[in-house]
Amino acid sequence: MGIRDKVQSKVAKAFNSKLSDAVFPFTGSYVTEGDYDPVTEQSNQVTHNYTGRGVLGQYDVKRIDGVNILSGDIKLTALQNEVSEPPKVDHIITTTDLVTHTSQSYKVINVGSDPAEATYSVQLRRA
Repeated sequence: MGIRDKVQSKVAKAFNSKLSDAVFPFTGSYVTEGDYDPVTEQSNQVTHNYTGRGVLGQYDVKRIDGVNILSGDIKLTALQNEVSEPPKVDHIITTTDLVTHTSQSYKVINVGSDPAEATYSVQLRRA
């Protein structure tokens, strides 16, 4: 068992037990250009969706600089093997709002990964 498998196994176990109250499902989406119609000179848009689950958290006040991280930005930590497609900048993630516990859409601002490539760290901003 490699380091990635070990990390994913331990984090998944924590998601299912100790962190279960803090884990939220999410849906990601993005739009691409579809087939081009030469008669109308237009192409249709195709929406792609993917799913996953992760832990949402606020950024530490010391990290909010008003340029790269704004007040209100949140961080999503998700296991890579539980996300059906990698999140990318400008995708829309819909998940539970931490304050109101209602559905909220966020724009992906930044995506990172840990050195073992076991988890995604996604910066989200209200869309």
